[in-house]
Amino acid sequence: MEQYESLYDLSESAQVRFIGVVSEHTRYDFGIVYTSRFFGKPLVVCMQTGQSALLGSDDAHTPGTLQRVFRLTNENQAVELSKMLLELLPALPMVENQY
Repeated sequence: MEQYESLYDLSESAQVRFIGVVSEHTRYDFGIVYTSRFFGKPLVVCMQTGQSALLGSDDAHTPGTLQRVFRLTNENQAVELSKMLLELLPALPMVENQY
């Protein structure tokens, strides 16, 4: 890796939560990695598609963003996912100068 300038190389014991739920029309399987990095935003991974994003509760308030990030087929799925993530993702305080 000589040709690259190192930005960071850290190991961290992180809390991981796996959630599987089903609604009337859709099944959701997510892994949520809670970490102190990335301004405290958890890494949310769709276990069905492999799509992932760093999301905070502020992001969960916007179903359109969730629909785009997780490639959901309709707005109803995004609204359902938004409601679920609002219960699971922490509200984050403003963090200055993490990097």
